[in-house]
Amino acid sequence: MRKNELTGALYPVSYYLGLVAMTLGALQLIPALTSLVYREWNILMVFLCTASIALILGLSMMMLGFSRRREKLSFGVGLSVSAGAWGLGMLLCAIPYRLCGNYLSYLDSCFDVMSGLTTTGLTLVQNMDHLSNGVNMWRHLLTFLGGQGMIVLALTFLAKDAGGAYTMYVGEAKDEKLMPNAVSTSKRIWSISMFYLLIGSVVMSLAAFAAGMRGGRAILHGIWIYMSAWSTGGFGPMSQNVLYYHSALFELVTVVFFVIGSFNFALHHAVLSGNRKELVRNIETVTFTVTLTLTASLTALGLMRAHVYPNVMALFRKGFYQLISGHTTTGFMSIYAKQFYYEWGDIALFAITLAMLFGGSACSTAGGFKGIRTGIIFKTFQAEIRQMLQPDSRRREQRIHHIRDIILTDKAVRSAFVIVTAYIITFSIGTLAGMLAGYPLAMAAFESASATGNVGLSIGITAASMPAFLKVTYIIIMWLARLEFMSVLALIAYGLRKVKRSCSQKYW
Repeated sequence: MRKNELTGALYPVSYYLGLVAMTLGALQLIPALTSLVYREWNILMVFLCTASIALILGLSMMMLGFSRRREKLSFGVGLSVSAGAWGLGMLLCAIPYRLCGNYLSYLDSCFDVMSGLTTTGLTLVQNMDHLSNGVNMWRHLLTFLGGQGMIVLALTFLAKDAGGAYTMYVGEAKDEKLMPNAVSTSKRIWSISMFYLLIGSVVMSLAAFAAGMRGGRAILHGIWIYMSAWSTGGFGPMSQNVLYYHSALFELVTVVFFVIGSFNFALHHAVLSGNRKELVRNIETVTFTVTLTLTASLTALGLMRAHVYPNVMALFRKGFYQLISGHTTTGFMSIYAKQFYYEWGDIALFAITLAMLFGGSACSTAGGFKGIRTGIIFKTFQAEIRQMLQPDSRRREQRIHHIRDIILTDKAVRSAFVIVTAYIITFSIGTLAGMLAGYPLAMAAFESASATGNVGLSIGITAASMPAFLKVTYIIIMWLARLEFMSVLALIAYGLRKVKRSCSQKYW
């Protein structure tokens, strides 16, 4: 890309980043309204001020690139916009966190924002049990937004012929075409999410009432927990997370919602359009069933050998709940963090670490390897073994079923192996960083798997007291894993190219 192309690309990039900033500023009016209703005047002023900052910045950036907004972005630049939007979003959304008084530093605030936007759920917040309603609304709104995607939300406000929309959509680790173009697909994703939000909030509020909560508090908790469940985000309004409610019904309802939330948006679109058979035919639901059965069996075996829980009900509520929460990359917990390390034993700990890496579905709110990649890799091994045993005349094309029958090409196989390898490398780096910080291998691997899979289960490492370099490492890991590496790498390459050309021209 030449200098004039790089410079020219800055104007449409400015427009789209400005649109994201404007969107985030407008969203802050929701926690501001919550603070107004509950008379939290200091928090209200925080959100009004930070919303104004985001809106003014966003408007300025949009005006700078307004005349060039319809220009087509190259694929690399489009990916860079997606990655840059998440970086900008983190910096802007961390400001109200820092000003609210519940975070020890701006770095801790950035950590929690990235954790929320990537639907991870690890947190460094202080005095969580006494957070204001406005801040709690912002925490859960961020994880709900992150599940659907910031770019996806921003694209819903654009016209159908917006330049570069598809490349930005793909840059947010989504490549399903529910509708003819990226903008209409984004609108469909949000319509699906809002449909479930209405139903889920009512059901979770009723579950909160059944658990003993009353009035507006039950409604707020119901909305917040639903947002985290659907977005597989794992945030809770109380420090004990789901354990706080002491209700088997409440836990069961959350399982239903976070399992549904871990499914592909294309699958939701197909089922809501009447194609219910897709639930049992889709490669991702089949793969999820197999990996969940495998890891759940290992977890049960490990817990029974360790004699941790006395009966089947306890095994389900304390063992299986954590396992499926980890596999769907939700991160809800009904036990204390340290119990993983001191009670579960090596086999169960290995199983849940593996489940967190497997993750949910592609183009969903979940993280991890994704079911479609795990399924493709299994199909590839199956095909190779068959080809070794059968004569050439009996070889045939490999197919998978994902909304439709798809021929398994070499390109698809390579892509699956590359992304899974990138996840494994990232997980290994996170594990090494944890060990360098002084934690045992099992603890470091568990927490790294949680960050890499955008899960949120914690074994006790994530805390405000952990070293700053580990906080930064987890932030980068969560960012990379949520966007599935390519858009972040494109942003880095784009920045390095600009620096290289600038230095080259200055030298000459």
